[in-house]
Parts: sequence; C-alpha cells; structure tokens
Amino acid sequence: MFQTRRLVGLEKLLIMQGETRAHQIAQQGQLDTLADAEFSVFSQWGEDGIISWLVDAIKPSSTTFVEFGVEDFRESNTRFLLATRYWSGLVIDGSEENIASIRSDDVAYKYDLQTRAAFIDRDNIGALISSAGFEGDLGILSVDIDGVDYWVLERISLRAAIVIVEYNQVFGDVPLSVPYDSSFIRLQKHYSGMYWGASLPAFRHLLEGKGYEFIGTNRAGTNAFFIDAAYSEKLKGKLNRRHEWPCRMREVRNQDGSLAFKTYNEAKSLLTGLPVVNVATGETVTL
Repeated sequence: MFQTRRLVGLEKLLIMQGETRAHQIAQQGQLDTLADAEFSVFSQWGEDGIISWLVDAIKPSSTTFVEFGVEDFRESNTRFLLATRYWSGLVIDGSEENIASIRSDDVAYKYDLQTRAAFIDRDNIGALISSAGFEGDLGILSVDIDGVDYWVLERISLRAAIVIVEYNQVFGDVPLSVPYDSSFIRLQKHYSGMYWGASLPAFRHLLEGKGYEFIGTNRAGTNAFFIDAAYSEKLKGKLNRRHEWPCRMREVRNQDGSLAFKTYNEAKSLLTGLPVVNVATGETVTL
C-alpha cells in the first residue's frame, strides 16, 4: 500500500510539472516546428506536449479520443490528455492481459475511459469504435499497431480534429505500405522488426485525400501529426514550419532477437525482396 501511494503521488507530481510546462510553451506564441512543444509525462517521444499545444491552438469541437495499440496505457499519447483535460476516450489493445491491467488501474474509474481487448483489423475497427458510442467527430485519433496501420486507418469513417500516426521511415520517400494481412504480427513477418506499417508519404496520400493537413512530426521522427483542414485558420501564425524530422532510432533486431544497433536506413538492405504496396498506384512491388 505504501509503495502504491508513493507511485500515485509521483504521478500527480509529474502531471503537475507537465501542466506547468504546457503553460510555458503556450506563452511562446509562434513555434518553429511541432517539436518545440515536446515534453513527455506518459508519452514516449514528446507527444504529450505536442498534443497539449495543438488542443490549445485549434480548440477541437469534440473532446473525445480513440487510441489503439496502447499496451497497458502506462506509456501512451492520450493518458496525459485524459488526466488533465478530462476528455472521454476509448483505448484498444490486442492483449487481454494489457486491458486487464488498465482496468485495474485507478485511471479506469477516475475518468471516462472505455477499454476493448481486440486484435484490430480493417473489418472490425469500425464496430469497435461504435461500440463505445462514438458516432460523431473525434477530437483525437491515435494509430499505432506496428502492422497494417494504413489499411485500418483507411477504413475509419469518423473524422478527427487531430490524427496521429506512427510511420515507418525505412520505406523512405515513396507512398509504401506492407500488404494487408488481417493477422499481421510484426516480428513474425521479419526478424528485424523493420517490416511493418507505412511510410509518411503513404499516410499523407491517405489523409490529405480525406481533407487533412500534415503539420509535422515529433523530433524522434516516429509520429506524424495531421489536422482536419477545417481547423487550418486556427493554426495560422502559430506554426512556422511543417517539418519532418529524421528517425535516429536503432531498434533493428538480429535473427536471434538481440539488438543490432542499426538505424532505419541501415536496415533497408535486410528487407530486400519483401513485398510492399504503392498506395498511390495500387501496385505491389518488392523492396
């Protein structure tokens, strides 16, 4: 019990520090790039700060979110938002154990948070979201399943003021995605762990075609941010550059599962001959 209270107290302190930092960033006026708003309380790569700044900047009409691929929700894009803004949300993960962990966490009853345990594919995502009662526009949609993200996102009909997608820089400057496979599991597809998802140009092709605007990435070069074009005017004069930062992570795996400490660019040769889909043309090609 003592340890639990210490952890709760630490979380409250971190949230308070995050709110202080969010206020400091909001006072800066115009930012050069989204990365200037970064800080992390629960997010992995500074997304807490970017999301806080964006919500203040464009003031979405909806205060709901959907995030999937959250694991146990301890590290996520929307937990800080939930705890500081009291939005309503839905989180989905393929692991029953992870969802049970969320439901045993105080966050499950302190806030309006719904959870679903499901292996997401493009045929069930619509029903999973509607089962939570979300039928109108969302405030935020965050997509990170390290698999067929492009094809799942393509099937989501609800609009969101802000869309966050994790993209795979190993696919470079071409609009490429892994082919659709309803049972896609990243490390089962290729030992390196680098054969997953879609490139940023692929997500730009999809989302810009749906009326969204690319506004930049985090500094780690992992997550891209888009806003509904209906909010464009609210962002004018607040963001100088819509910049894509290079990914410098070295998470490539060896065949025995150990880290190879190679960058995404250094991993490209490992994927030679694997199929990908050019989402702009519909053609399946090989890397």
